[in-house]
Amino acid sequence: MPYRTAFIVGAGPGLSASLARVALGARDIEKLRELAATTGATTIALDAASPASVRAAFRSLESSLGAPDAVFYNASRRLRGAFVDLDPEAVREVLAVSAYGGFLVAQEAVRGMLTHGQGALFFTGASASVKGYAQSAPFAMGKFALRGLAQSLAREFGPRGIHVAHFIIDGGIASRARAAVTQAPDALLDPDAIARTYLQVLQQDRSAWSFEVDLRPWVERF
Repeated sequence: MPYRTAFIVGAGPGLSASLARVALGARDIEKLRELAATTGATTIALDAASPASVRAAFRSLESSLGAPDAVFYNASRRLRGAFVDLDPEAVREVLAVSAYGGFLVAQEAVRGMLTHGQGALFFTGASASVKGYAQSAPFAMGKFALRGLAQSLAREFGPRGIHVAHFIIDGGIASRARAAVTQAPDALLDPDAIARTYLQVLQQDRSAWSFEVDLRPWVERF
């Protein structure tokens, strides 16, 4: 494994908990106290949609653990409702976190990775990355934009040693607050299983890098 320092932005229970190894970034780091204690990870407060906050978070991480060479962007925000009734300001906030935040974090991450000639930048998508659902336009807009960002970065920086990958999580993720029902125990994705897939992609030889991987429970309909 050529990577030594990981930074997970949008950390929390579930997938981020399974990935946690080094540094966890979130707006409210208090919710990460238990996870950080369990994994020994460093917590960093940041607002993914604020350029100044993202910049400060990376400088803090660099001074304590070094520049991250594996960065995961998990942050997103949902907003549901009839399209004609959506609050424009709330929609703007969704896009700021789900897409603009991905741009800000990627920009800071890439700057450091280019210095070392290698790195990994992984984006967590969703079903909405490829199919927009009724009454969920803002989430689809954000996830479509994030996927487009990932595609563009992969083409620009893959040839420069940075592995950019996008993961479509096509289904619900099991967590303490979202346990699988006994009648359908495999209906939710196991966050540890997802994390193992991320790790497998992280370990890929650069002669055969994956760009996009979509994961869904075997009982999920396409």
